[in-house]
Amino acid sequence: MQAPKRNEPILLILSVVNPQAEALSASLVTEADHTIDNEKILISLDSNSFNGLRARWNTLMRGLIASEQSLEATRRGGLD
Repeated sequence: MQAPKRNEPILLILSVVNPQAEALSASLVTEADHTIDNEKILISLDSNSFNGLRARWNTLMRGLIASEQSLEATRRGGLD
């Protein structure tokens, strides 16, 4: 695979498996095109540049991490 240039269109497809896929996908509604199949989320990110894709990736991952932590806290009853 050839390294992408900074200013050419790029596409990333990510597959995430999680027992709470449906709940996690709620954090993706405004961030990325995605589909859900049981415990699997298929996410598509595209951008006109590598830097743009990296920024979208960072935003997407922060949202997924926050959602997962929130679901975990709810499951535990908010207790540590």
